[in-house]
Amino acid sequence: MSDSAQPKIYLKSPQLFELAKFSSDLAEVLDRFEVACVRLALGADDEETLSRSGDVIRDVCHQRDVAMVIDQHFRLAEKLGFDGVHLTDGSRQVRIARKALGRDAIVGAFCGTSRHDGMTAGEIGADYVSLGPLTVTDALGDGSMAEADLFRWWSEMIEVPVVAEGGLTAPAIGEIGQYVDFLCLGDEIWSAHDGPVAALEGVLRQL
Repeated sequence: MSDSAQPKIYLKSPQLFELAKFSSDLAEVLDRFEVACVRLALGADDEETLSRSGDVIRDVCHQRDVAMVIDQHFRLAEKLGFDGVHLTDGSRQVRIARKALGRDAIVGAFCGTSRHDGMTAGEIGADYVSLGPLTVTDALGDGSMAEADLFRWWSEMIEVPVVAEGGLTAPAIGEIGQYVDFLCLGDEIWSAHDGPVAALEGVLRQL
């Protein structure tokens, strides 16, 4: 990614949400901003809950031609009409998910702070690699943080698009914005006291 390019916005759902409220908030955000992808990232694992929530997200995103992926459950992606999967366990299932979903599906992988796992995921078929978190307050990963130098190195050495995910505070975004292809925003906007639209406007001002 060139230093002059602005990262695209990638949205992650809350782990738990009320369907009507979230669909309204999501529609408002998508109508106001250019968003590259929306990810269903529920804490629940049962197919009924995932399908019900997936139907809501799919309808909102389809109406606005926005890509959709689901956390981990790649065998549900096609059934739900999603565009692919975001794997939360690094490179382990990239080959399996790619085989199951086909060449045209989106397969992304969260690789924490590991350069090696990120490179492996890219080499075996991931369309993007997600790295993070950027602050110690986020629960992602094993407690380690992704420093700005990691993203700088990736942008200089690796062609696979990189996503910054987790703990995207204003200072962190200011540090890594020029080195990443996507900013993955979840609770940073959905839990904001002034609402997701105002929160996302604040994020974009950091770029």
